[in-house]
Amino acid sequence: MDTLNPTARSELMRRVRGKDTQPEMIVRRLAHRLGYRFRLHRRNLPGHPDLVFPARRAVIFVHGCFWHQHDCSRGARRPISNKAYWHSKLDRNIERDREAREQLESQGWRVLVLWECEMRDADQLSHRLISFLNT
Repeated sequence: MDTLNPTARSELMRRVRGKDTQPEMIVRRLAHRLGYRFRLHRRNLPGHPDLVFPARRAVIFVHGCFWHQHDCSRGARRPISNKAYWHSKLDRNIERDREAREQLESQGWRVLVLWECEMRDADQLSHRLISFLNT
């Protein structure tokens, strides 16, 4: 149950970052350690991918499970208070992600979405990165 008052909720939401998040940093460090070089947050690409591998025509998005509504337990939660606002915001995020992915693919980019909950298993994450980037 949501027990934060509006001021505390506002302060909490103000601290949520859009880039350089912990899950993104895990992927960046792993990709670099595996020998891959990349660009960050290319503003000229749809959706501003978190990692861009220009020579491989590949991009990676690192999504937070809640914000992008993954089907895991963390992503399946929706706020109880102010439902109309949150449901519409989260639905817009999903739609924006879909549109960005379609635009990138139509421009010839390969797209990989990694979820926050997938950061727990480093071996599996490493395998996914290698198989995606070496395709």
